[in-house]
Amino acid sequence: MTGNPLTLMTIELDIQIATDFEGIPSAEQFELWAGLALKDHTGAELTLRLVDREESSQLNGQYRGKDGPTNVLSFAAELPPGIDLPLLGDIVICAPLVAEEARLQGKPPESHWAHLVVHGVLHLLGHDHQTGEEAVKMESLEVELLNSIGIANPYL
Repeated sequence: MTGNPLTLMTIELDIQIATDFEGIPSAEQFELWAGLALKDHTGAELTLRLVDREESSQLNGQYRGKDGPTNVLSFAAELPPGIDLPLLGDIVICAPLVAEEARLQGKPPESHWAHLVVHGVLHLLGHDHQTGEEAVKMESLEVELLNSIGIANPYL
């Protein structure tokens, strides 16, 4: 079988826009980026919520015990035993913070958005970066996936 593997899978991506921030990528871009991280999965359902600094700060404080907004949060679905659904969970991205970080890091905003979507989806799939070994593995996978669509290493 030939063709783009992203066209062979089903992703149900619910995009919630809870911010007035302008410059948000298209639904098609979000689907492409989520699909990169889900390339080995035959089906997946997830929610991507785009928020402002206030909501990001509130969630970051409530769930991570940290003050202030953060660029991306991932909340893996916790399904009861015996329930077999392709529901992965939710990703929350702080839109104004993405733009600010991209500017400060001297990278195209679209590249930073792509990185954070891939990063968030990988967390939903169980990847983490709490230890050095985990970080190397997850970052290497992010770099490989982003490079496959022409986006430079986000960690340089």
